[in-house]
Parts: sequence; structure tokens; C-alpha cells
Amino acid sequence: MTRPLVLVTGGAGFIGSHLCEGLLRDNYRVRVLDDLSVGKRENIPPECEFIQGSILDADAVNTAVNGITHICHDAARVTIRGSVEKFYEDAQTNLMGTLLLLKTAGHYGVQRFVYASSMAVYSDSPKPVPVPETYSQIPASPYGISKLAAEQYVLMLGRDLGIQPVVLRYFNTFGTRQTYTPYVGVITIFITQLLQKKDITIFGDGEQRRDFIHVSDIVQANMLGLKRESAVGEILNIGTNRGTSVNELAAILTTKIYADAQIRHQDARAEELRYSIADISKARELLGYSPNTNLSSQILEVIQYIKKNL
Repeated sequence: MTRPLVLVTGGAGFIGSHLCEGLLRDNYRVRVLDDLSVGKRENIPPECEFIQGSILDADAVNTAVNGITHICHDAARVTIRGSVEKFYEDAQTNLMGTLLLLKTAGHYGVQRFVYASSMAVYSDSPKPVPVPETYSQIPASPYGISKLAAEQYVLMLGRDLGIQPVVLRYFNTFGTRQTYTPYVGVITIFITQLLQKKDITIFGDGEQRRDFIHVSDIVQANMLGLKRESAVGEILNIGTNRGTSVNELAAILTTKIYADAQIRHQDARAEELRYSIADISKARELLGYSPNTNLSSQILEVIQYIKKNL
């Protein structure tokens, strides 16, 4: 029997490249569509077919989707802070790019469409407790708005187009290969700055709490989303059910890397949630999802990776 051919958009990026490796291990064939604006060609496993192009380019999307049976759509502009200034570009990529991909997937008879959404779709929580998928969705950032709109399109139009839609809401993902920018991935930002013997900045009082999930658990969720019939038409939180404060994270990293670092505080950012922790009971039930994230131990591999590549 021919092995399923999966398209990973954004497959040269942080999460996408790990997902490619997971798919290959599970005996899928993999095609990657990536414009290399953030991702790197060397991140893509050599066994993958690679098409360089944007999800906004109809010709590139048409070539990428032709012959595909499943799609994991991870290509996006992933910056909450940056989406305030670049709101048009954010919506163009995250919403219109998704719609072009979805329309093309319907044309070619793609079976399943796993969409990478975000915890940024939620309203802020008044307490540091896990929030379910039904929690209030009034995003604090343009990024959250574009992700929420796109996931609704995927669910509504997926069935009309004959596609089985699955929406995974990723929480704060960490791991190797995340590109350093001042806006995305507080773990990568702090590690990079501390290895350079720089002080670090925390926005707000540092007591905001995040659900840090290792990229391997994101991969696990995608693999289950591709296979489980119980996932079709569902929105699922993908996190760990645990929160860690930014102050706790800073203490862990300064102890491991640069104990003399000064921790400076600036005003909290209005577009960033104070509390963001996933209730994963639905993913456990419908996917059989079981996270293995261990922040303290897995952060060491990230430190070593960034140190090697600085």
C-alpha cells in the first residue's frame, strides 16, 4: 500500500522541521512548503521533498498540494508583539494564506487538514488556572484574531470541501531550532542573551504564568490528529496542564547559564496574556494525548543547541 503523502507548511521552521522528522519516523512520505523567510533549508530532513514558496503564492501552493493526502499547516507569522505593528501582514499570511491552502486542498481532495492554532485566541484569565477550549475567546493581539478567524474557516469550510478538519491550539512551545528574534519564544530569547553575558528583561512583574510545552509533544499531538477519527471537527488545547512563571523561568536559566545576570523589568505588554495554561482533558480523551514535557531537563538541550550555534 502506498504510504500517505503529508504536506507540512512551514516545514523548515522550528516546529515544522521536528514534525517532518516525526512523520518520517512514522513511515509517512513528507513534502515541505516553506519560503525560508524564517526557517532554514538545513532544518528539513533530506528524505523530504522540498518546495520553496509562500502560502500566499497560488502557483507554489498548487504545486505543493497536488498529490497530497494530508496537510499539517504550520506556516504562519508567529509573533504576538510584532502583530500589533504588522497587523496587515499578520492577517495576510495567517488568514488569507490559510484560505488559499484550504481552497486548494479542497480542489485536490485532501483527506485531513490539521491546523496549528494558538493559545493567543483566548481572553486573559483572572487566575493562573488551566482554561478549556470553551473559555472566552476575545484575543488581546492581532495575531490571536487572525488565528481565531482562520480556525473557524478551517472548521466551517473543511466539511463543505470534503476535508476532515482538526484544530490544535499550541501553547508556549520550546525546543531546538527556534530562530532567535526579540519577539518570539521567551526561553530562546533568555538563553541567547544569557549565553552572551547579557542581562534579561521581563515585561511586567514576572508573575505571569505560561504553559511551556516541548516541541516533541506538539509533534505527538499532530501525529494523533492525523490518525484519530475522534479528532475530526474538534478544537484541542495542546499544552501540559501546568504553569510556570516567567520569574521562575528566569531563575532556572540564570542559575544554569549566567548567575550574575541582572533581571530588569519593563511595563507589561497589553497584547500579551497574563495567564495562559492549557486544560488538556479534551485532548487526553479524544486523542489519547499524553505530554512528556520536563522543562528543567529539556531546557538543557536548548541551551546546548544555542551555545553550539551562536
